Amino acid sequence: MMNEEHKSEIAEQPPEQAPVSEPTKKKNRKALWTVLFVVIAAGSIWAVTAQMKNFSLQSFAEYLSRADWRWLAAAVLAMLGFIIFEGLGLKSICDALGYKTRLRSGCMYAAADIYFSAITPSATGGQPASALLMMRDDIPGIVTTAALLFNLAMYAFAILAIGLISIIFMPAVYLRFGTFSRILIIIGYAVQVAFSAFLIMIIKSEKLLEKLGYGAISILSRLHLLRNPDRKREKLSRSMKEYRKCAEILSGRRKLLIGPFIFNFLQRVSQLLVTVFVYLAMGGSLRLAGDIFTMQSYVVIGSNCIPIPGAIGVADYLMLDGFGSFLPANQAVEMELLSRSLSFYCCIIICAAAVLFSYRRNKRRELHK
Repeated sequence: MMNEEHKSEIAEQPPEQAPVSEPTKKKNRKALWTVLFVVIAAGSIWAVTAQMKNFSLQSFAEYLSRADWRWLAAAVLAMLGFIIFEGLGLKSICDALGYKTRLRSGCMYAAADIYFSAITPSATGGQPASALLMMRDDIPGIVTTAALLFNLAMYAFAILAIGLISIIFMPAVYLRFGTFSRILIIIGYAVQVAFSAFLIMIIKSEKLLEKLGYGAISILSRLHLLRNPDRKREKLSRSMKEYRKCAEILSGRRKLLIGPFIFNFLQRVSQLLVTVFVYLAMGGSLRLAGDIFTMQSYVVIGSNCIPIPGAIGVADYLMLDGFGSFLPANQAVEMELLSRSLSFYCCIIICAAAVLFSYRRNKRRELHK
């Protein structure tokens, strides 16, 4: 029999804690990303409002009450266009690769990309989140990787095209920015050129794409967004033959990429038009609409210089600097807040709601099965 001393030792030992389940870790990580995003966003908004004397929610509401709601409605539609055009771009690529996709599904892929890109460092979560939804719709992993790569390439090329147009036709707007902002814009454009060259190299290199596919599976597994990673790796090795067919289709019919480029170009234009419509809604001159559009295009380019989630802080700084060259200081702050709220924060909220809807719908489907 066990003696009393030994029994007391066992009784004093603390009970072992149960290991944290994988779904719990996954939820905790998502919650951490969201909380971090909210903290950074709140700090950025505070920094912006600190530039204005006697700022209050009441004064901002009064400012908003003077808006022309027709132009604000146009700004909201342009914000939604940012999501819809990316969905159309993804849909067009999937259709070209032989996997017919509904527009609603394409918009869901876009919403996941936009939301997780905004809340994760260097936008690392956007592509894996889109990939997960695409593979759940029975699109093979390698085709998913190819579609997202081509879409990302078209996205980068669209930014370069808009930047080039701005430089050629309205270089004077660039000179309105301060010295530090100009440096950020130059760095951002250089980063975008290097990134575009890297994407071209990946698309043209089959071995590099295969390594990227394995890397995507590893990331999804670490983020606990993918089950049975070993089985997915086996499927990847078998799917490389299918990717070769996809690559042959695209290389032989390059015109198929025109559609995705146009959709991505329109996506960028939609985002830029939000700022223009907000400016017009607040009584801005239609004669300066082109200058505001160009100014915002430089903001988008410059915000690529630092890998911060959603370019929070950098984009705000550039927008304040740009608006400050057209408007008095207080009006520049109010214009930046309203424009940024519509083009970014409202967009993120809508995308988050879409992702949550998709998640719950998939859960219900799994329960029915």
